[in-house]
Amino acid sequence: MIKVSVNGALGRMGSTVCDAVISDTETELIDSVDFNSKEQKTPNDKTIRTNFDYLSKDNKPDVIVDFTNREGLMNLVEIATPLGIHIVSGSTGLLENDYKFLKDISNKYSTGILSASNFAIGAVLMMELASIAGKYFDYADLVESHHENKIDAPSGTAISIAEAAGSKRDKNFNQNEAEKQTIKNTRGGSLGGVQIHSARMPGRVARHELVFGGLGQTFTMLHDSIDRQSFMPGVVLGVKEIVKKKELVIGLDKIMGI
Repeated sequence: MIKVSVNGALGRMGSTVCDAVISDTETELIDSVDFNSKEQKTPNDKTIRTNFDYLSKDNKPDVIVDFTNREGLMNLVEIATPLGIHIVSGSTGLLENDYKFLKDISNKYSTGILSASNFAIGAVLMMELASIAGKYFDYADLVESHHENKIDAPSGTAISIAEAAGSKRDKNFNQNEAEKQTIKNTRGGSLGGVQIHSARMPGRVARHELVFGGLGQTFTMLHDSIDRQSFMPGVVLGVKEIVKKKELVIGLDKIMGI
């Protein structure tokens, strides 16, 4: 049985992860953390603490699942990794130096860290298909929409999709520059020639639509997470696989073997 704690256990993603860990026959939810906690309990009656100061070599989970933010993840890694605790994180907004730090500390303590921008299996497959299709088209637009409380734009998944789309090309996608923009930034931002547009509104969880354009045709890929449950099979898979790793793994696709 893999013992799991959740960082951010009272958040929308964190509470859903708690339920998924409890439901799986190979994982066990133990005491978790949320800085807003007032000693609340998880659904299986474990304490939700305000921090991880209680951790020690004799009192620790096998894996901590993190859905907080960049700062929360970095703080967690400094506490947990030296104790040999594996980490599965969906926190986005990480910088290049952050990944270097994660790689170095993971190697130093031979402890696996999984960092993924999206845990929905369909979204990961979309990235793989985008990498295949990208070299056959000249133009690409990506529209991503999320709930109104998401703090970063574009989403980490949108960046991953755009990077995948251009990964097998030897040049950027073509861009149509409007002669006149009556509203500034209407064409969105650009990554490798992929025009990215971000929407934030109630009623959304996560939606990504990638449209390739070529001579006489378009090719559209769409992934829509309509409920946070869509991420749970990927999270649980990550938990089960990261305990076998001793290094940093970036992306659920590496865990899936694609």
